[in-house]
Amino acid sequence: MPKMKTKSGAKKRFSMTASGRVKAGQAGKRHGMIKRSNKFIRNARGTTILCAADEKIVKKYMPYAR
Repeated sequence: MPKMKTKSGAKKRFSMTASGRVKAGQAGKRHGMIKRSNKFIRNARGTTILCAADEKIVKKYMPYAR
């Protein structure tokens, strides 16, 4: 069998934790910060762990990142 390919976009956007969860940057902070509440901006710092449904999708894109 030939090797499976990793999606280049997923490789750049997601990383795996040691326990196998998927880590991603917080969404919604590129522009329009004036209309966002301070609470939203504060809670959207750093990175987040994806929910189980999104995790399955990303793991299909990255077959070797386990």
